[in-house]
Amino acid sequence: KEVIGVAHSGWRGTVAGMGARMVERMAQEFGCEPANIITAIGPSICQDCYEVSEDVILAFQESFDKKHWNKLFYQKENGKYQLDLWKANEIILVEAGVKIDNIAVTNVCTNCNSDLLFSHRATKGQRGSLAAFMALK
Repeated sequence: KEVIGVAHSGWRGTVAGMGARMVERMAQEFGCEPANIITAIGPSICQDCYEVSEDVILAFQESFDKKHWNKLFYQKENGKYQLDLWKANEIILVEAGVKIDNIAVTNVCTNCNSDLLFSHRATKGQRGSLAAFMALK
């Protein structure tokens, strides 16, 4: 279809199904077939770096089928959880009809690579700038 789009999805956007909304919109506006959409999950915080509290996990438990929970998060001894946003967004895209082979996950953590990429977590909440570039070839 020669169309392109980008969406940002933090934990709240992920719980709200931002990836599925993007796929739906591509289908509605441009006639894209979900199975033909090629997607990517760009640099973002990895599960090893993404510690969250129970309220975030409760939101994920409401939004995701229980069969996915063990892939999405685990509880630590301190009562906090480690959350995998990459896997969560992959699940959302697959459930929206995108083929798993059409999903590229960069596996680049913004927190681990904060010398190259802005990380809200690494800066302890200081605001910064982040840009994304896309092009049709």
